Amino acid sequence: MCPLTYISGYVRKFKRLVQLERREEMLHHEMEMKTLTGKQRERVGRAILNLRAKNKGTGLGGRIIVKFMKRRIGEVLPETEISVGDLVMLSTDNHPRPNNPTGTVIEKTAYSITVAFDSMPPRYLYRKKIRMDLYVNDITFQRMLNALSEVENAKGRLAKLLGVLLGYKEPEFNSKRPIRFKNEMLNKFQKNAVENAIAAKDIYLIHGPPGTGKTVSCVEIIQQAVENGEKVIATADSNNAVDNIVEKLVERGVNVVRVGHPARVTPLLREHTLDSMIEKNPLFHEIRRLREEAFNLIDKRSSYTYPKMKWRRGMSDEKIKDLAKRNVGFRGVSSKKIKEIARWIIIQERINTVFENAEKLEMKVIDEILENADVVCTTNSTSGSELLKNRKFDLLVIDEATQSTEPSCLIPIIHANKIVMAGDHKQLPPTILNKEAEKNGLGKSLFERLIEIYGDKIRSILRIQYRMNEIIMNFSNMEFYDNKLIADDSVKEHRLNDLITEREESMPMVFIDTSRLNRSERTRKGSTSKENPLEVKVVSEVMNKLIDRGINKRHIGVISPYDDQIDLLKNTIPKEYQDELEIKTVDGFQGREKEVIILSLVRSNPEGDIGFLTDLRRLNVALTRAKRKLIIVGDSKTLSSHKTYKRLIEYIKDNGSIFYSVEKFRI
Repeated sequence: MCPLTYISGYVRKFKRLVQLERREEMLHHEMEMKTLTGKQRERVGRAILNLRAKNKGTGLGGRIIVKFMKRRIGEVLPETEISVGDLVMLSTDNHPRPNNPTGTVIEKTAYSITVAFDSMPPRYLYRKKIRMDLYVNDITFQRMLNALSEVENAKGRLAKLLGVLLGYKEPEFNSKRPIRFKNEMLNKFQKNAVENAIAAKDIYLIHGPPGTGKTVSCVEIIQQAVENGEKVIATADSNNAVDNIVEKLVERGVNVVRVGHPARVTPLLREHTLDSMIEKNPLFHEIRRLREEAFNLIDKRSSYTYPKMKWRRGMSDEKIKDLAKRNVGFRGVSSKKIKEIARWIIIQERINTVFENAEKLEMKVIDEILENADVVCTTNSTSGSELLKNRKFDLLVIDEATQSTEPSCLIPIIHANKIVMAGDHKQLPPTILNKEAEKNGLGKSLFERLIEIYGDKIRSILRIQYRMNEIIMNFSNMEFYDNKLIADDSVKEHRLNDLITEREESMPMVFIDTSRLNRSERTRKGSTSKENPLEVKVVSEVMNKLIDRGINKRHIGVISPYDDQIDLLKNTIPKEYQDELEIKTVDGFQGREKEVIILSLVRSNPEGDIGFLTDLRRLNVALTRAKRKLIIVGDSKTLSSHKTYKRLIEYIKDNGSIFYSVEKFRI
């Protein structure tokens, strides 16, 4: 098959899959908005009703800032999933529609949610009761489709790179050169990965199992490229992963610009955002002055008659202005009305000019900032924004690449001459809602597909891990990593006892077996998830024992594969505890770690049905979040119906502790 035919088929396939997933996600939100009442959606945390709006003027980047509060002054907002960085839809008649205004949440307090709009929201928002809904961000799908179109028409360097990505051109390497490492603390496996990545001409993969320092390795590669005079873009699928790269680059003294909505950036890193840098530029005050002038003109314009068709009677803007000057009417439109319409047109022309001048100044500042940056950091999606549209980079580094779909990775790839990707395909893949799209390739990352094509030819595996006690590490090491992982001496034998004054020897892995108690797995009405009240009780008691022994709450993570179990845990564990300890799904905890993890596996039934626990990558993530102690709560009889879980329980019997009641559990 010739390359053009291959590329055409590839693009056609992924455009179809992206559209399937896009429709699924839109349908998910829109169906819920249709099938649940506003009050029901508010109850599950995805809407807030009876809000009032207050205009707060303009913010960074000329965005319009609007604050939403309950209509009764001082009323606290209900508990909600809506948080800073989310896209929300606003409606006034309790019937959200796709064409309603949307904005990004930039601030959230107990009493208000502040939203930034890219353009002026409709005036009716300030006069009526507002409903706010969590909504899907469609722009990411559009950017994937745009990237696929670019791929279809690829030429030059991008075409060659695509040949390697699609498997019909062999990857090429330069000979290795001596490297003076910036980070002298890198281990031999990390150094080897860096050397190989630098030698690669097209693409290189860094396979980083949990705790092995793949981001640290990426930072070294970036620093080496910067020293070599290369322009670098570093991306990841999630904002948290991007912030992680930015933080490490800043620590290493690299001149980095974080591109993206400031609301989605960790507050400590805001000074490195493009918006913050624009604000510090001497031209910013002039940009703000121009925008304020434009908005004042918009207010002034509202006093005059809008030139809709019924008043125009075939007249052009120029003719209306000429008639106004001569103080004459036209086709039944009075001279007074024509003067009003002419005034509206003149003000609108001034508005356009002022906005254009502000935009030109802002683009001048942006170009200067991006040109002077050593590294641009952003999400895969935002790399497809207008700001970066025509920019080319010598090197693209994609961190956490195994969590990105292939079309998501293509968005930054079209900007790059060379790609380095870091990830671990033994952990969770991209989250896909549409089963057909998942089955046909959207659920497999580009990273994983390239390993299947080239294997170790373009991959280095990081082997020394700096997170887990060796006993916690070894089960995943045997099951998922062919025993290639090595626990560094600094963590090999560390235990929870080290964090408390009263020393008592305890095992790093514990299984609290609920199989001798009443089985209490259940499904809520209308839900596809699972919950287990008995395990919630056990987790609460275990957590209290840890805290009583002096373990700081911020060192504790409570995780479960099931959303409904997390909801039940959050409703049971005291709110004051939740300010410090973290309660999240396994998926939400990928990339995170805690000194102690309590894992609730939920499934407990006579049939031995463990549902989606059979996705062993999720199990791998769950088992590798704990540094010093992993406490698993589960029903051994149900879980042992699966051979991997059976081996896990046997492993803990041999290397840890098993308790059949929480009363006998000891730290």
